[in-house]
Amino acid sequence: MGLSEGFWHHEYWLPPGATWEDMKGIHYPQPQDLLLCIPGALLLITVRCIFERTVALPLGRRLGVSDKLRPKVQPNATLEDFYVLLGRTPKEGDLISLAKQSDLPVKKVETWFRHRRAQDRPGLMKKFCEASWRFTFYLTSFFSGLALLYDKPWFWDHTVCWLRFPQQPLLPALGWFYLLELSFYCSLVATLPFDVKRKDFKEQIIHHIATITLIFVSYCANLVRFGMIVMLVHDASDYILELAKMLHYMKWKRVCEAVFIVFAVVFIISRLVLFPLITYYYFVTKFQLFLVSCVINAFLMILQLLHIFWSYLIIQMIFGVILHGAKRKDARSDTEESDRSEAEDLAKNQE
Repeated sequence: MGLSEGFWHHEYWLPPGATWEDMKGIHYPQPQDLLLCIPGALLLITVRCIFERTVALPLGRRLGVSDKLRPKVQPNATLEDFYVLLGRTPKEGDLISLAKQSDLPVKKVETWFRHRRAQDRPGLMKKFCEASWRFTFYLTSFFSGLALLYDKPWFWDHTVCWLRFPQQPLLPALGWFYLLELSFYCSLVATLPFDVKRKDFKEQIIHHIATITLIFVSYCANLVRFGMIVMLVHDASDYILELAKMLHYMKWKRVCEAVFIVFAVVFIISRLVLFPLITYYYFVTKFQLFLVSCVINAFLMILQLLHIFWSYLIIQMIFGVILHGAKRKDARSDTEESDRSEAEDLAKNQE
């Protein structure tokens, strides 16, 4: 048995008693179809660039989004070299050394680095453009998925997901939807270094890798019905968050707060109630376990832990900021130490 044949052995990918021979005569997912996610991701990145320049940017300007004026630093080769090569936030000893080398007071050197960091922070317009793109995609994705699934009996009765599995023909529309979702998350991974960086950057990477793995594995194992429901549950709250961000950058305080509360409710219900119910009750307790299903369970658990982590931050923000007016820093803030948290900013609508 070759390496390829061993990797695709039916005992790994299909439930006990099922073989690939049972799939003959059925149009089921082909792993090579997912290679289209590479040009798909490149296409989405291109569409995003065009969208941000021709739609989001003019829209932001019309809605009053503007970047703050930031003080420009005086050119200083010594300080710039340290900033680029050794670090954006020098320690006290470094500040004293740099002050001597530059023949400047320590306070001025410290101010120079603070202003230099401010120059590198993304402006409101960049954040607005990114949020507009994600809002557009998530909104389209969620309602397109809803339109595809609302008339499917297995969408309303999840036990039907496993009826005659794995001998379930792949509907072309569901295959294209899967490919679109995979392409989008691949594009997110590709653009992470260039997008606004949050303090949960590592959690974002883990989330994207887990999502891409789940999409790939569930498609190859013909768990498309189950995968569609999981993706729809995840998409239910994402576009609301992006809308709240856009409203925040527009400084529509009251509307922003209302939309964020709606997001919090939808997020917690979909991620902490519906997701575990669908995942662990119908998938784990009603389905025969095999190698791929165990892999899927592990990555679903990773997602659930991230959901709990983000839900904690959301609840902490709501009780700490909206109800009590407390000023605290949220873990989803930008990496720059002087920026307030995005969750807190969404609630207080201040920059």
